[in-house]
Amino acid sequence: MTHPGGDGWGQHVISHVNYLRCLIDAGLIRASGPVTGLGKRAGFIIATVDTREAVERLVAEDPFAVEGLIDDLTIVEWDPLFGAFAEDASRTKTA
Repeated sequence: MTHPGGDGWGQHVISHVNYLRCLIDAGLIRASGPVTGLGKRAGFIIATVDTREAVERLVAEDPFAVEGLIDDLTIVEWDPLFGAFAEDASRTKTA
């Protein structure tokens, strides 16, 4: 997700971070953090939910979304077969 410039980000970043911490504590997010090198504020989240709709709900309830502070959002499904997140893999074969 990317965020617009201006004062809004700074005004709501604490509530955004607290929201993410609650989702981490609930086991719905595995990792989150800023993305650099894009020329604007951006963040990346790895969520562990069952459906796209569940991710969309989490984003919609984020204080940044509530305050209109998400410019662009891309949601992709990822199956982490190898490495640090492999325990979350589906273990299904892909063609």
